[in-house]
Amino acid sequence: MKINNFEKFTAKVESGSCALGMVITLTDPAVSELAGDAGFDFTWIDMEHSPLTIQDVSGHILALRGTDCAPFVRVAGNDPALIKPVVDLAPAGIIVPMIKSAEELEDAVSACRYPPEGTRGCGLRRSVHYGAKPTSVYFAESDREPLIIAQIEHIEAVRNLDEILKVKHLGSICIGPYDLSGSMNKFASPDDPEVGKIVDEICEKAHQAGVPVGAFVSDIEVWRKRNLNWAALSTDYGAIFRASTQMINQFNGK
Repeated sequence: MKINNFEKFTAKVESGSCALGMVITLTDPAVSELAGDAGFDFTWIDMEHSPLTIQDVSGHILALRGTDCAPFVRVAGNDPALIKPVVDLAPAGIIVPMIKSAEELEDAVSACRYPPEGTRGCGLRRSVHYGAKPTSVYFAESDREPLIIAQIEHIEAVRNLDEILKVKHLGSICIGPYDLSGSMNKFASPDDPEVGKIVDEICEKAHQAGVPVGAFVSDIEVWRKRNLNWAALSTDYGAIFRASTQMINQFNGK
């Protein structure tokens, strides 16, 4: 849907370029508008590890309509009750955390797709431009939107990755290196060589399966070598903090 820049994001990925984004945790929708104006291809609006409410998320999604930036929303969990109200806001993508098996991913897909492909309920509002778009056009679009992104962040998911990558309607995977390291008894060690080897394996298998792969990148140079299709470069607060400390240090001659 043009309302969420889905086409612009997918075109960027399909061109072979890496789409770049920012994680949104602050409540003011101006942060998302700024991200779009700065040139990011997508935002990762985070409902799992931030205080954002559904009203906050709605504001962030609306703020991107006048930009070229696609809004993704990471829901708090793989639960239809959490996914349904977010999908009705017509984001470009839904990131579902802690997917460990094909069966769990199938549940997430079901919550995001209408019958007969899934069990999503029909609540039309923003998705049909409040009545300006024919429902028949929207329902045709809804077979591919939103992009369903499975977060791979547990060693059990790695063991089941071959089957996960075969699930119909999977749009992309997202690697969560911190939680992955924790599941390997190496908590908060995303740069550990053994963790890195597993991450490389995930990327290789996804590329072989033709499934786009993305991540929040802690070390740009390390992750660049993994040929990601999309990458979140910073959180909103992280970008503000780094820019602030840089200016302070520069003024103080440090």
